[in-house]
Amino acid sequence: MRRRVLVGSRGSALALAQANEVIKTLREYTPRLSCEVVAIKTGGDKRYESGESRLEGKSVFTKEIEDSLLNGEIQIAVHSMKDLTTDLPSGLTIAAVPRRADHRDALISRNNRKFEELPCGARVGTSSPRRRAQLLAARSDLEVADLHGNVDTRIRKLDGGSYDAMVLAAAGLVRLGLEKRITEFLSTKVMLPAIGQGALAIEARTDDPETLQLVSRLEDKSTHNAVEAERAFARKLGANCRTSVAAYAKVHEGKLVIEGMVSSGDGRMLLRGQLVADEADPQNVGKELAESLLNKGAQLMLEAE
Repeated sequence: MRRRVLVGSRGSALALAQANEVIKTLREYTPRLSCEVVAIKTGGDKRYESGESRLEGKSVFTKEIEDSLLNGEIQIAVHSMKDLTTDLPSGLTIAAVPRRADHRDALISRNNRKFEELPCGARVGTSSPRRRAQLLAARSDLEVADLHGNVDTRIRKLDGGSYDAMVLAAAGLVRLGLEKRITEFLSTKVMLPAIGQGALAIEARTDDPETLQLVSRLEDKSTHNAVEAERAFARKLGANCRTSVAAYAKVHEGKLVIEGMVSSGDGRMLLRGQLVADEADPQNVGKELAESLLNKGAQLMLEAE
């Protein structure tokens, strides 16, 4: 059994918190295991540091980490599932998906006003087309403005008065110990989450059976099936970081329940659908829901981005 594991991660406070969360759980199963986090600066991180806000493709936050995996420089990588591309590089696999944390988005406002209490014209910050579209679909009177940077940077901008409110993933705020800053957890009726939001992906090489066996104990099958359905939904739609696509799946009483959304960027055209099916084939479930929305005109919204 492997006794030392190098764990690749982005260097942000949230990414490191996630990596250390995984390490803590691994050590509960294998107390003598030696683990070390290797912080890897990705292309997306470098672009943010240079002030560039437009990022092309989700792989900007994973490529360098996955290259380190393939080169044998690290044994596992810990990602936010929502950062992971729907098609992995050859030779890599999602070795385990731990139990999902909170899947919802959270609102933080300067005056502790909930979403429905925000005044007309309130300036709400987000860098996500998915969030922008759903915010405007629910409240077209809001001003939704770009807000980039890590969590601390965004909160400073909010506190400084540049924004009245902002929307971030609830799981990230909790992992950073910032849950007291949350004004409101947004219902999925208002805000369906990003693909895989709240879940972690532990990635490893397919030709490293020792590591695959080591991390397999972290696997939560229901969570893995749920995010596989969401990822299949996104894959069928050709979703990327610029499209307004969302989905949330869960296992309930042996059935896989998935809800998905496609919208135009301004939120004026929005399609939602739900499917309940057998948990045994999550990828087909996600694909089937995507096909249902495509048959209802989702392609027009995707092309309007």
